[in-house]
Amino acid sequence: MPASAVASTFDVVVWFTDRALNDGEYLQPTKLHRLMFLAQGYFAVAFRGQKLMPATFVAEPSGPVEPDVWRVYASGRPYIESVPPPERIEQFLDSIWRRFGSHSADYLGDLIGRQPPFQAALAEGPRTEIPLAEVAAFLARPPAAAKGRGPQPGVEEVLRPRTALSATGKAVSVRRWTPGGSKPGS
Repeated sequence: MPASAVASTFDVVVWFTDRALNDGEYLQPTKLHRLMFLAQGYFAVAFRGQKLMPATFVAEPSGPVEPDVWRVYASGRPYIESVPPPERIEQFLDSIWRRFGSHSADYLGDLIGRQPPFQAALAEGPRTEIPLAEVAAFLARPPAAAKGRGPQPGVEEVLRPRTALSATGKAVSVRRWTPGGSKPGS
């Protein structure tokens, strides 16, 4: 398995908490964990199974939890030296924040609570690991094929398209080419 995109889970945690503060919002712990979980899942879909951060999420009745982050943040935000993520990772995290950051922790909990990988892990008991491959497979399915998906957006709805300038100076959306994708004119 390839290395995670960032060296420490805390780099992502600090990015989300700082972004919330910049937007004038207090990021409660449950919402933070739900955003991290969604970011990890959508990153795995967008980058063929690669982990965004070296994190393992477990199922709890309250939702997905990254146990190490939960314990470190139990008494409030600690001082942690973080490394700003590379630009492509910041763009990805910004897409997650723009899509999900305005929603309440309860909304995100309901969204994640309907995911079969989360439900299966929780059925096995608290602190059961939620397999990233199963989360990514669920999020990658087209909405019509994803039973129980409900309002779960596809990766194309979550990731903000990159823009570039054409030869004429017009802003155009660009996206990564993937083999087997749609062909021109179809």
